[in-house]
Amino acid sequence: MEDTVGAFLPDGRFDLEGAGEGPLKGLTFAAKDIIDVAGRVTGCGNPDWAASHVAATSHAPVVEAMLAAGANLAGKTITDELAYSLNGQNFHYGTPANTNAPGRIPGGSSCGSAAAVAAGLVDLALGSDTGGSIRIPASYCGLFGLRPSHGLVSLDGVMALAPSFDTLGWLAPSAALLKAVGEVLLPEGAGAAPASLLLAEDAFALMDEDARARLSPWIARLEARLGAARAVEIGEIGEIGEPGGGLATWMRRFRVIQAREICAQHSAWIAERKPRFGPEVAARFEWAASIEEAEAAEARRLRVDFTARMEELLADGAILCLPTAPNIAPRIDADGEALATHRDRVLSLTSPAGLAGLPQVTMPLAQHLGCPLGLSLVAGPRTDRGLLDFAEAVCGDLTWPPQGT
Repeated sequence: MEDTVGAFLPDGRFDLEGAGEGPLKGLTFAAKDIIDVAGRVTGCGNPDWAASHVAATSHAPVVEAMLAAGANLAGKTITDELAYSLNGQNFHYGTPANTNAPGRIPGGSSCGSAAAVAAGLVDLALGSDTGGSIRIPASYCGLFGLRPSHGLVSLDGVMALAPSFDTLGWLAPSAALLKAVGEVLLPEGAGAAPASLLLAEDAFALMDEDARARLSPWIARLEARLGAARAVEIGEIGEIGEPGGGLATWMRRFRVIQAREICAQHSAWIAERKPRFGPEVAARFEWAASIEEAEAAEARRLRVDFTARMEELLADGAILCLPTAPNIAPRIDADGEALATHRDRVLSLTSPAGLAGLPQVTMPLAQHLGCPLGLSLVAGPRTDRGLLDFAEAVCGDLTWPPQGT
């Protein structure tokens, strides 16, 4: 297999055969380079990290499970540095090409994993999602992706970024394959079928109008299955306590909690090693170090209430519909200010599931300007299997580009 899109690390192509039998027999998968593979250094997107760490002595449990299920590992894919970006533009290893949106970013930080699946180099790929790193590449690259319920899939052997948000997710070209991986990695009995639909109006308000119109027919299809949607405002859930409130406020709270956790994980290594980061990631770590504990403590307090309210909202089989991203992938040559503005809108959409630890599936149901556009469903905690079953029922054998959009 030739890496035609720059998805794999320079030395990341190798073949590791899975078991002879199993539900994933004959399928190939890739692993994001924050996931341990025995005998190889987990480089986490940064050469200084790779140089200061030794080879893993064992596979991460998720890799072991995929191999035991019959899948063959095709190598390790590029990630944004220490998984701390949503763009997929690695300063050291380059930007994997987005086959389904040429000239546009693949999204991060699971950029190489998404690029490899979108280009057909592998059937499936493992990644991580802390602030959107499965969901956003899936939307940008025309893939199905799952951010599981927090704590449901093992993170042993996976680099920690912000542990109270970190999840191990995966990407696939179809809902059926996404579900097949779930049957391997998710515990039994994770959720019943969805029974009613909620529509996050404030989330859809963050979309560009033309992009929003592209998703409308699919909302109608969901209503045909679950009945008329009830409109809700996610940003008004829980205690706001700040002028304006809304999704942007919860996004800020997500970021400050995440920042304190990131510093707890990595500030000692950064101080000792003084790694060379790309400008965007360097600025992000510098900003994270500026966050005061008092602000993060208040955000953590409010998060408890937000989580309880979200779980209450999604009780009894309700699912929440929202756009995965505010628009299609930005162009590779977009300036830094435009990318930063776009990123804030992205995080306003991805933060709710992260704050509440909820499962979110994204589906590549539409296209705008010839590029993929994802629609997401969020369900109650630990209902991941039911959510994947529903996504397969809705999408059938759909792959991107969807017909008639």
